[in-house]
Amino acid sequence: MMTRGIHVGRLFGVEVVLDWSLLIIFALVTMSLGAGALPMWHPDWGAGVVWLTAVASAALFLVSVLLHELSHALTGRAFGISVPRITLFVFGGVAQMEDEPTGWKAEFWMALAGPLTSVALGAIFLGLGFVVAGPLPPVDVAPEMFVRSLSPLATILFWLGPLNFVLALFNMVPGFPLDGGRVLRALIWGATGDLTRATRMASNGGRLFAAILIATGFAMALGIQVPFFGSGLLGGLWLALIGWFLNNAAVMSYRQLLIRESLGDVTVERVMNIDVRSLPPGLPIKTFVDDHLLRSDQRAYPVVEAGRLLGLVSMRDVYKIPRADWEGHTIAEIMTPTEALVSIRPSASAYDAIHALNARALNQLPVVEDGIVKGMIRREDILRWLSIYGDGRLRAPIEA
Repeated sequence: MMTRGIHVGRLFGVEVVLDWSLLIIFALVTMSLGAGALPMWHPDWGAGVVWLTAVASAALFLVSVLLHELSHALTGRAFGISVPRITLFVFGGVAQMEDEPTGWKAEFWMALAGPLTSVALGAIFLGLGFVVAGPLPPVDVAPEMFVRSLSPLATILFWLGPLNFVLALFNMVPGFPLDGGRVLRALIWGATGDLTRATRMASNGGRLFAAILIATGFAMALGIQVPFFGSGLLGGLWLALIGWFLNNAAVMSYRQLLIRESLGDVTVERVMNIDVRSLPPGLPIKTFVDDHLLRSDQRAYPVVEAGRLLGLVSMRDVYKIPRADWEGHTIAEIMTPTEALVSIRPSASAYDAIHALNARALNQLPVVEDGIVKGMIRREDILRWLSIYGDGRLRAPIEA
């Protein structure tokens, strides 16, 4: 299954995806500049110049975030960590690793690469801004007059420079899963040799920072003037929303590590559902619906011929054919063929199975060995195993 969003291509072998929620931050930045900052800085500019500058600034800000995340991916690759995809979304971006770093040094440098890139970008933008702006004005000239004299390009560069410094500073807050939290986790991991303890401590730092953001946001929404942030309902709610997102991310990151540890030595064969009914490819769709989908809680059915897996058919597939034509068509015509299926071997780790399910937003995977279906592994099978045999901390994911 494709990741939702706009797939814009690849950079250095890394797929770049723009989540639809990115439109929110693009619109907010554009509106903030076009309806607020730029008319105040440049009252003599026409509306066309103002809004074109605002759109260009917002676009280059997103490019800055992309380069920040790309630095994570390329540094991870240097340490043997696969980062196949970068996703930019409403709260920034994320470099999606296929697995956790294998050592604290890899974690440290991969995390630090993003903020260092943002600092470098900030310096480059400011340097270019001074080049484009020309000679500095005399010291007795008011800063407002200097800003008013800037061209659109110089204005963009002087806005992007400090913004990248702020981006680096925010990401270096020592709260997981921010970059600073990952740096903190790497240092604790290196000092103690205990990844779980390091993740718990860094996650607690992330939750603490999230609580501060939420409290600050609500204070702003109530009209309290907060240093640096100011006050206001919209800004306060936005800050609180960022805090809520960060809190959830901190909890889920630690929880994911506990799941990985709990499932690390558990094979798919121990967890999979073996009570799976297979169907022949020539079965009419109507018979499939009436005798199987409506009479069983099995969601997906392997399509098998001569003991070999041909594909997988589910309720979603039946809508490929109009209901009136179900009798005249077979499940072989609507099934997902084996070459398009994601399957897993019985000897694979159950953690690899849940990772594949989550990465592709699937509910079940066929368990296949040498072309023969051995069973199905479903999300609920893994969750049931975890509820019985898993780490008790999964029920209280963040400890003091």
